[in-house]
Parts: sequence; C-alpha cells; structure tokens
Amino acid sequence: MVPNASPDAAAGRLVHTDVADPVDVYLRSTDGAVSAATQRAVKADLKAYAAWCAEHGLAALPAEPATVAAFVDAMARLRAPATVRRYVSSIAAAQSALGCATPVRTPAVCRALKRMHRRRGRRQKQVHGLTWPLLQRLLAVPGERVIDARNRALVAVAYDALLRRSELTAVRVADLLVDVRGSATLIVTRGKTDPEGHGAAVYLARDTVTLVREWLDRAGITDGRLFRSVAKGGTIGARLHPSQIPRILKAMAHRAGLPARVVQELSGHSARVGAAQDMVASGIEMPAILQAGRWKTAVMVNRYGERLLASRSGAAQLARLQRRD
Repeated sequence: MVPNASPDAAAGRLVHTDVADPVDVYLRSTDGAVSAATQRAVKADLKAYAAWCAEHGLAALPAEPATVAAFVDAMARLRAPATVRRYVSSIAAAQSALGCATPVRTPAVCRALKRMHRRRGRRQKQVHGLTWPLLQRLLAVPGERVIDARNRALVAVAYDALLRRSELTAVRVADLLVDVRGSATLIVTRGKTDPEGHGAAVYLARDTVTLVREWLDRAGITDGRLFRSVAKGGTIGARLHPSQIPRILKAMAHRAGLPARVVQELSGHSARVGAAQDMVASGIEMPAILQAGRWKTAVMVNRYGERLLASRSGAAQLARLQRRD
C-alpha cells in the first residue's frame, strides 16, 4: 500500500506491471500538435508523476484512479494546489494519448482534489502587475547601451500589446505596421489562446513605436525577430528566449530602485497584468479590455483587477453615499 494513501486510493489496486514511459507516450502523440512550452510543462509534470509511481512500485500508465488519487494526496502536502491540478491535467493528457479513459473525473480523484482544496484553498498567488507608474520608472532609468534600448522597447511593447512572454519573443519586424500618426498595429500571429495562428491585431502607442525604432536602428535589425539577445560586447543574437523576459524585467526594476518585494514578484506576465489593471482602473469597458488582451472571457480580467473592482462594489458605493469614505 502507498504510505499515507487516502481511503479512496487504499481501496483500489495499487500495484501494476510495467507499461510504456508516460513522457515518451505523450511526446510522440503530441509532436507538432501543441506548443513547445506546453510540451515542456507536461513533460516535467509527467516525470514527477512517473518518479513518484516508481518510488511506490506503481505503473504510471495506464493511470488507475486509485493511483492518481494517492498521488494527489501526496503532492497536496508538498506543492501548491494549482501545481497539483496541473499535474492531474498532464496525467489526463498522457492517458488520452494512450487512447484510454481519463481518471481525472472519477470519484476517487475528485474526492482527493476536494480534500486538497478544503485544506489548502484554491486561491493562487498573483504576480505583481507592471502598471503605468511602475513602467514609467523602468523607462526613466538612464542607459545608453544597445541592451538598454532593447529593454525599453521590449517592456513598452509588452505593456501596450498585453503580450505573454512567448508571444513577445516571437514578434517579427514584419508583424509591425506603423501608421501616419506614428502609432502602430502589431499582428500577434499566434498565442496561448490561438495555437493555430489565426492572428490578432493589437495597438502600439507612438512613444512605444519611438522606442522600437531606436532599438532597431541601434541593433541594425531590418527583418526577422524583433527582440533578440544581446551579448556583453553588444553583439546581437538571432533570437531571445522567453525565459529571459522575467530576468530582464527584474533587472530593470532593480536598477529603477523599486522595492525588493516588488522586484521579487515581477514575472514575464507582469506587463500584461499591469496593463489590464490600468484599463480597469481607468473605467475602460470590458469588451475593449478583452479585445486588447485577446481574452475570450472576463475571468482573468476580473481576477487581475479584483481589488479595483472591489472599490466599485455595492458596499464601497454605499460607504461613499453614507459619507464614510
């Protein structure tokens, strides 16, 4: 029996014969069908699951509901609830790749997830939004190096276009169309919610376009990737890896003198979150916000702007009418 297994898990069959490696099964079945980032994430999750199964003498795939439930109970003590939910989704993806029914919605796994949520809750930690005042502080830091020009353009584009880090590093010079007023439209050719590349047009303000032009002129870039790596001597690389975006933001924030807590909480998603928060604070209507961020529902916008929205709630309005605020 698995140590500290749940009642649901203990009731099931927990010892299996060897089967195919879940990582290999998933990667073979999804090659070219999902993004590289998704493959990397699921691969890491399945490795963690396979290692746990091996430690307890269990077969990872096909996944038995009792095995997955026991895995959830074990991981709930070690990982954040959002991480455990992602593990379960990854197991379901591998199970689907085998052509087997997913164990995710079975009573045993559902009860294990409910136990976790009752103990740990569902709320996820929010990254710190790079709102307009913070962005201005980052852009105001002096710097004459080529890398400084790139960083200013990069963070400005990320904010205006509400880009995820993978989208930001995938932008090409040809995706940018400057109009007669000096502002521009940027075609986001594909993204997390657009894996098949239908594309979407987003807006860049004049001051952002000015920063982009400065970077392109300094780097001598006329086509290909818009944002690229820059070596210490100023040598321009072929591309910039998405994993570098959080490091760039944190380094800029540190140079700008932002509090250590703020620097720590910045991520590659911060410009997207901050722009959404600024739109909510400015009273911009939800359809316009959804279009700007290419969201299909208001769920994430409401989450990003929940503190601002609370200040407009019925309770807040009543307090102001009662002259208590």
